Order: sequence, then C-alpha cells, then structure tokens
Amino acid sequence: MLKHVKFGTLFSTIDLMESIIIYPKLFLILVPTLIIVLFWYVFCKSTAGSRIFLVDFACYKPQKNQQICRQNFLNRSSRELKFNSDTLEFMDRILQRSGLGDKTYVSKGLLSDPMNMSTKAAKEEVEMAIFGAIDELLLKTGVRCEEIGILVSVCGVFNIMPSLSSVIVKRYKLREDIRSYNMTGMGCSAGLIAIGLVQNLLKVHDNSYALLVTTESTTDNVYKGNDRSKLLSNCVFRVGAVALLLTNKPSDQNTCKYELVHTVRSQTANNDRSYNCIFMEEDEQGHRGITINKDLLYAAMKTIRSNISTVAPLVLPLSEQFRYLANIIVRRFRTGSKMEPYNPDFSRAIDHFFPHVGGKPVLDDLQKKLGFSDEQMEASRMTLYRFGNTSNSSIWYEVAYVEAKGRVKKGVTLWQIAFGSGFKCSSVIWRATRSIDRDEMNPWRDEIDEFPVDVSEIGALSDLFVASK
Repeated sequence: MLKHVKFGTLFSTIDLMESIIIYPKLFLILVPTLIIVLFWYVFCKSTAGSRIFLVDFACYKPQKNQQICRQNFLNRSSRELKFNSDTLEFMDRILQRSGLGDKTYVSKGLLSDPMNMSTKAAKEEVEMAIFGAIDELLLKTGVRCEEIGILVSVCGVFNIMPSLSSVIVKRYKLREDIRSYNMTGMGCSAGLIAIGLVQNLLKVHDNSYALLVTTESTTDNVYKGNDRSKLLSNCVFRVGAVALLLTNKPSDQNTCKYELVHTVRSQTANNDRSYNCIFMEEDEQGHRGITINKDLLYAAMKTIRSNISTVAPLVLPLSEQFRYLANIIVRRFRTGSKMEPYNPDFSRAIDHFFPHVGGKPVLDDLQKKLGFSDEQMEASRMTLYRFGNTSNSSIWYEVAYVEAKGRVKKGVTLWQIAFGSGFKCSSVIWRATRSIDRDEMNPWRDEIDEFPVDVSEIGALSDLFVASK
C-alpha cells in the first residue's frame, strides 16, 4: 500500500506538472487568485472578532412621583436639612443658572418625610435604577442572561459591599464564570472609561456579550452643611442609569446599532489645581460633601483640550488638519504675528456631539471652540434641562434624544465626551450601522415633540464658583 501511495502521489505530481506546461496561462491566473482568496479569508477571520459593536442600550426613567421642581427642592432642603438663609439663597441662584428644568427626578428617600439618607435607602435607589435599565435592555435585545460573559458596573461615588456587580450577578443569575468588574470613585467620566475596559476585554474574549451598567446615588451624596463650595452637587445631580450591551460576535453585526471606532483617555491629576478642583472631604462641622471650587473650569478646559488634541487627527479630514498645522507654524515662526489660533471645524467630521452635561459654561465653551451648531448641542442642553446631571449615564440620555428625534442615519458619526474628578476626560467615537427609528423603549418617547425648549436666557454658573470659595 505504501508503494501505491508513493506511486499515486508521484503520478499526481507528474499530471500537475504536465498541466502547468500545457496550460501556463491558466496557472498564472489560478495561483494569484487562490493567494488573494486565501489572504482575504485570513484577514476577515482575524479582524471579525476585533470589531466591537453596541447592540443596544436602555436609559432608566424614574416614576413620575419622583419629579421635583426648583421651589419644592428648596422648600424640602430648608425644612429637612436646616440650611441657613444665606445657603438657601445661594442654592436658589445655582438652580436658576444650572440649566435644569422643573421635571428632574430625585430618589424616593429624599422625598420621604423625614428624608431617608441611609445606606439602605441609597442602595434601594441604585438597585431600582439599574434593574429598571437592565430589564428594559434584555427585553429590547432578546439576549439571555446566560449568554453574557462580561459584566462591568460603574458608580462614580457610591460604593457598597458586596459590590454592585455582585448585586447584578445575584439578581439575574449570571454565569459562575462571568468576568465581572466594579468601578467607583472615578467621577462622571467613568462610564466612558468603562467602555475602554470592555473594548480591551472583548479583544481577548471572542464571541462574547458584555453588559455595562452605570448609575449614581443622589441619596448617599447629599451634603448637610453650609459650605458653599459643597452645595453644587446637591443642586444639579439627579437620578438616572443606563445599561449597554456590547459584543464582538460577527453574527450580530447586522442587527447592532453602533460600531465602536475610537476610545481616547486623558487626565491631568499630576497638576495640583486639576487634582483638587473636585474633592470629597468633611467640612468644619464634620459634614461630608464634594468640594467643587473655582479651579473646575480651568481643569476642565485643560484636560478637555488635551483629549481633543488626541481625537482630532483620528477624525478630522486632512484639509482641517492642514489648516490647523499651518496656523501653528505661522504663529510660531513669524515674529510679531497677531494671527488667532485656528479652531478646527469638527462638525465636518462629526454628525452628533454629546458632551457630558456638567454645566452650561462648559457646554458653551465647547460649542464655541469646536464649531458645533445649536442643533448639534441641542441633545446635551435638553438632557440637562429634562433629566439634570445623572453623572455617568447623562451622555446616553443625549443619544436617546437624537434617536427619538429620528436623526440617527446609517453611517453617521457620534462623539461622546465626558469629564470628571481627577481631573479626567474620555472620548468615544461611534458609527451608526443602521438608521434608528423611534422605538417605544426610549425615555423621551412620550414628550419628545415638546422639545427643544428655549434655555438661552439661563445665566452662567462661573461667577458662583468664585463666590463659593
């Protein structure tokens, strides 16, 4: 049999050599074609798993009985927290200039009589928010809990033991081998930082689903003293949460909403002014609070500029990059040049811009510096007005806004940018893989036609930072 195999192999080889001699043109066409097909197959197989997609997301919308208007907020603060008249007047000025409307949500604990600010009440607030978001996400996607292989939970300040990730695993009976992570203490930029973490995890775990959940507790973070520098968080932070499902499954690429294109992180914690501008500490009476001082705007602009300088070459067309470079060269080498710095027009590369709704001054400055229109800033301003600052989840209420307006078309580019204590700034760039129609599971669904509202007359908070220190 061995001789037969050798003879057959030799015979086949001779036949092949004769075919090459007889049909040289066929050989010259066939071999390069086979090489190209083989290369394309290997390339597609190697890159299919590296592409990461957002299947869908769900924003939590609290119950209507949790809404609070500005006057009711001040009345309850006066009655329950015993603030002095100067503090209440200062809080009123913050609320007038914050950009928040009269239908934002606070926790049930803060609406109870008397206020319940216990750890149990804070945990109940967080659980209600994250369970509401996850339940809706699972209903929207149809993904089973046992299919989820990665879990990341994010809460900017509030922390419990067992962690939120363990709470989620227990509630939904997730797999015993799930790779779970819990992030806390990283401020309002932590949600986008977590997307970078999920991105890295999906690069090494093929064919997986990743659940990312972000929220914050307003109950646990109430400041009870009269130090003005610690009052801003009381006034602008509100209840919210979002759950996201990401995947690298090639089979899901046609049904996902967005493809992840870039993640960029920056921080300036090595600078004292940036490091100390948002700080958790106790006042002289022992009341714990989050100090936000006048250096916040300096730190925000410094860190955001650093982040944007990294994002720019990734997204800007060559024409804008050339103008920016030429401007730098002229200003640096032409003595006495009075040429103004050139701000690249990001609207030429970005269709939808979603900055964290940290405050009106930052939104105004970003719009001016980056060249975005009022319509492109509409989602962030309306989110601040309708839902307040929901910390890590705010930027997803903005995405939900443009989806509800029917503005997300296939191929458009979305830019999310968030910033927080440290000081840190993170950007995430997405590309829509399909046009998004209005769906029933959207926090704006019942009222989207009422927006936008006019918020142009609202004042700035910048002078209040100076007054608070």
